Amino acid sequence: MFNKGDRIFYGQTGVCTVEDISEKALTKNHKRLYYTLKPLYQQNNIIYAPVESEKVFMREIISVDEAKKLIQTVPDIYEKALNGEGKPDYQEYIDSHSCEELLELAVMIYSKKQAAKRMKKKTGFIDEKYLKRAEELLFGELAAALNITPAKVPEILFAAIKK
Repeated sequence: MFNKGDRIFYGQTGVCTVEDISEKALTKNHKRLYYTLKPLYQQNNIIYAPVESEKVFMREIISVDEAKKLIQTVPDIYEKALNGEGKPDYQEYIDSHSCEELLELAVMIYSKKQAAKRMKKKTGFIDEKYLKRAEELLFGELAAALNITPAKVPEILFAAIKK
């Protein structure tokens, strides 16, 4: 169980703050304990999630140390992406809820996008859609862990590639 004030990764929403934990009767005659979640990067959105639910994925966000270790792996992940290594199903990466998998997906699509650009071609809609989604989830969690804005995360990742 999470505590009030915790930052968690929630489903496909990403990083949320646990605003409250209280009993609610959202269905007739049936009270349950719910988290009141405030997405960190979405304005005017509140989520009520049952504490005892396995339908939606929830976990603590990564720590500062885990974020720094992940950033150190960027050159290796970039090298793998350049060699065409990776899973063919993008949704598997998203559904993993793993920063490592999201980073791998983002780097893989980014390198594919760069190759298309060199050949004066455009990136496909599916690639763009999954790159945007992976970046939203990954950048949000890294930003929360490192206490920076999501806009600063690409700079840190690109700097790691150049090392």
